[in-house]
Amino acid sequence: MTTKLAVYDLDRTITRAGTYTPFLIHWAQSQAPWRLAFAPAAVAVMGAYAAKRISRKRLKEIMQTLLMGGATDERRLAPMVDAFADRMVSEGIYPEAKAVIAADRAEGRRIILATAAHEFYAAAIAARLGFDDVVATRSARDEAGALLASIEGENCYGPAKLAMLKAYMDDAGIDRTAAHVRFYSDHVSDLPVFEWADEPVAVNPSPKLKKVAAERAWPITDWSNA
Repeated sequence: MTTKLAVYDLDRTITRAGTYTPFLIHWAQSQAPWRLAFAPAAVAVMGAYAAKRISRKRLKEIMQTLLMGGATDERRLAPMVDAFADRMVSEGIYPEAKAVIAADRAEGRRIILATAAHEFYAAAIAARLGFDDVVATRSARDEAGALLASIEGENCYGPAKLAMLKAYMDDAGIDRTAAHVRFYSDHVSDLPVFEWADEPVAVNPSPKLKKVAAERAWPITDWSNA
């Protein structure tokens, strides 16, 4: 029997914009407005990443330290995550994405979110959209359970996303040779997963991905105009 999966990227695939920086700003505005004074430093860190002086993983760790601090108690974190997820699902998700997710579910597919976004808030968004599982960037925790600014393992991006999806399937007991994977994403960084999937779908594609998808005759769709 074939196990049917539908795997979705999050940022700019099903959401209208990225989510990580908006979450950090959401946190700072509510919990520590004084941290917004670090915005120029955050811009400088982004410049360092663009110049390839630091990794994407390190960029995210520094950004979180600047705007949230090094450690965040779960009692403060949970209500902020809920408020952010509620707002995203209400205002930040493409209606067409919700329709396609529902159609995949009706088809009997297991719905999986695979994203470089941090699991601590991506899981809340996924739960509200009816996803079955989440593969995402994991944050380290201290002994008391507080969220740390450091990433545990790899940032779920590029080849690491594929490796994490394979590990997820192994842990779930899903035989890849007996599975059919449909994958949706907007960005060429997900090329490893596109090539691994049985049915790649370029959604709201970046220019580079649009070119690759056209060359390989992959379906191209635009949910942003719906």
